[in-house]
Amino acid sequence: MKKVIVVLAALALMVSSAYAAEWNFYGSARLATFWEDTDIISGDDGNTQYSEYLQVNSRIGAKVKVSDELAGRFEYGASGGDANIRLLYGEWDFGSGKLLVGQDYTPLCWLWANQVYGHDGDLLPHGAVYSHREAQIRLTFGSFKIAFINPDDTVNNNGKSGGATYGGTTDVTIPAIEVGYTLDLDVVSLDFGAGYSTFEATVGGNEEDIDSYVLALGAQFDKAGFFMKGDVYYGQNAGNLIWISVDGDYKIDDGFAEFDTINGKFLDNECIGFMLVAGYKINDTFTVEAGYGYNQTELDDNDEDESATYYINTTIHLAPGVFVVPEIGVLDGDEDGDTETIYYGMKWQINF
Repeated sequence: MKKVIVVLAALALMVSSAYAAEWNFYGSARLATFWEDTDIISGDDGNTQYSEYLQVNSRIGAKVKVSDELAGRFEYGASGGDANIRLLYGEWDFGSGKLLVGQDYTPLCWLWANQVYGHDGDLLPHGAVYSHREAQIRLTFGSFKIAFINPDDTVNNNGKSGGATYGGTTDVTIPAIEVGYTLDLDVVSLDFGAGYSTFEATVGGNEEDIDSYVLALGAQFDKAGFFMKGDVYYGQNAGNLIWISVDGDYKIDDGFAEFDTINGKFLDNECIGFMLVAGYKINDTFTVEAGYGYNQTELDDNDEDESATYYINTTIHLAPGVFVVPEIGVLDGDEDGDTETIYYGMKWQINF
């Protein structure tokens, strides 16, 4: 009898707590229909292919408000057709600042472009500053954010040095750190960001500290329906902190340090990138946008690679929460073996 009373009391407590919190559920169904013509540079020409798929960033979730001091959020996506956690965190407002614990967008996530190809690619690995959603401990003080994150210890992800992949070990002793600050100047806002991580890599008798950093500057302008957004970044081994792709594709496999198997040494990767988007909101139904992104990586003055991506699209609102985005664009690699893709098609989206 005592066990039954305890269980009933626990259930009553859970129900009363859930009832006291404000739950705001939401969802977004996103479908892509695109034609793609992909050629390998100095290689085979491809054929035009049509594809139709549920985007991995389709989602369902809820924002939860427990009190003025305590809130949370969860969000599930559809990666590979299976439910995956996109967001799951709680945040405490302690007066002078906020403490977040869980998985959320990091301070180096500037989601400014509206490129829809590539599951809402948004130029993320092609010149944008984007560190993805990560498990983190984050402090927010007004417009300043600092987060402590588990480091990415990837080395030689491409295997370009001597044609071999990295076969060593890594030791991580401290978290990666990302910071961001936004200066709001009415119609113009400026964003400043930086990140740093370090770990020890070992191959045979070769041992070296791999230091990764990135410095980023961004600006946004919005007035009378016209908008411009852009960023520029510079870093060393920046692929350990932000997404970088320089092969004319969407594989997040560039910008890392590599081990030169021929000369038996580690090579740092110098990374530079920028992106610029501009558009105009014609009315509540139509918005046009064009964007350009560029990345370049260089392994200790030894192996340079670069790519450019550009697109133009129109967002057409059919009803509240219902819109389509026709788009045409190019993903343009530069080196032999890279790819060049010309694509055109449309994203279909309903938010609910």
